[in-house]
Amino acid sequence: MNKSISYASEHKGRFLEELFSLMRIPSISALSSHAPDMIRCAEALKERLLAAGADSAEVMETSGAPVVFAQKRVDPSKPTVLVYGHYDVMPVEPLELWTTPPFEPQVRDGKIWGRGADDDKGQGFMHVAAFEAMVKSGELPCNVKFLFEGEEEIGSPALTEWCESKKELLAADLILVSDTAMASLDCPTVTCGLRGLAYLDVTVIGPNRDLHSGLFGGAVANPLNVLSEIIAGLHDKNGKITIDGFYDDVVELTPEDRAMIAKRPFDEEAYRKSLEVDELTGESGYTTVERTGVRPALDVNGIWGGHTGEGSKTVIPSQAHAKISMRLVANQDHNKIAELFEKHIKRVAPKTVKVEVKPSHGGAPYMMSPSHPAYEAASKALKETLGKEALPYFSGGSIPIISKLSLLLNAKALLLGFGLGSDNTHSPDENYPVENFEKGIETIIRFYGHYNK
Repeated sequence: MNKSISYASEHKGRFLEELFSLMRIPSISALSSHAPDMIRCAEALKERLLAAGADSAEVMETSGAPVVFAQKRVDPSKPTVLVYGHYDVMPVEPLELWTTPPFEPQVRDGKIWGRGADDDKGQGFMHVAAFEAMVKSGELPCNVKFLFEGEEEIGSPALTEWCESKKELLAADLILVSDTAMASLDCPTVTCGLRGLAYLDVTVIGPNRDLHSGLFGGAVANPLNVLSEIIAGLHDKNGKITIDGFYDDVVELTPEDRAMIAKRPFDEEAYRKSLEVDELTGESGYTTVERTGVRPALDVNGIWGGHTGEGSKTVIPSQAHAKISMRLVANQDHNKIAELFEKHIKRVAPKTVKVEVKPSHGGAPYMMSPSHPAYEAASKALKETLGKEALPYFSGGSIPIISKLSLLLNAKALLLGFGLGSDNTHSPDENYPVENFEKGIETIIRFYGHYNK
């Protein structure tokens, strides 16, 4: 793979500018006003894949945003790798917190700045660059397919159905993904697990209209008060979730599991200070790394009702609302957890109100064993590129389509991410170190060399 690595090094400036051209397109899937930008970005990716050496590439319709599919056939007897990524990005508000405009990418202080720099245009484009380097150098050792979707940031609502209808087209021996993070270039990690997700909307309904709090306060239940009490009761004093049956399917960590997880360097004080919080919290008996990677969690993502504007308005609101997410671990089923959550909320809600619970979206957890050949190939590639032994890592995040694709294609997914916790993904001033971008391309090239042996 030396020719491919040299090619990538020689063309790194062009690769960076081509990434910038994609980042300049505001492909925000959450906002319908950006639908034309979604198509524009998909078309740009298609053209870039063809220029990189794909035999074919096309923009394909779904019930939502289009997907980009491309492939390169080398030899039917060789394995096939399906590269998955997404070209949609998160909304950029609040705009005033960006140092430079989110869709005007630039390099500053050794980092790429702009929306999508890491998640996932920067990481996804590493695969396009690595692919081009191997094709143009005549060193592509196996068949490669690409699947870039445009709805990952809103839960991939259209992709599952589309993939089921294209199962034969997508057939592969391995799914390769860079939409995750590593500890650092000095401590490379390969993500072996993702938490699943159950996301629900809760509405507490009280009187048939907003009421004067002076005339009705103390006699009519306030939906915001009730909702607050319900939420407060979702955890006990030890940080455990109080929903009956919630932990029934959770696989408890063995001492060996915990020892392996503990090998990852983690500075809890630095972590705390970076967030500017005085203390950390969570489930008793587990470390912060365990709590955020291999233990389930429940969080309120938003809560509102009544008067929230300027000045005062003394009302008892007619309704109160909350959005609640639960991160799930191996063996937990998001549909079952959603049902348990709804039963719990309706059981604990007082008769003074009505409660509605609506599932929004969800996905299953995902796990890969460090003994899998693809993990071993990635570990070798990382050591050659970075000179460090890779450690397995269990991420607290969720990519719901990964577990679905893995089951559908009967193929494991290798999560070879190069993002960092400091990259501000989903936040203002998203960034991605140029070194990670370049080392990522080199590692991907080396991975193909080891995986094909």
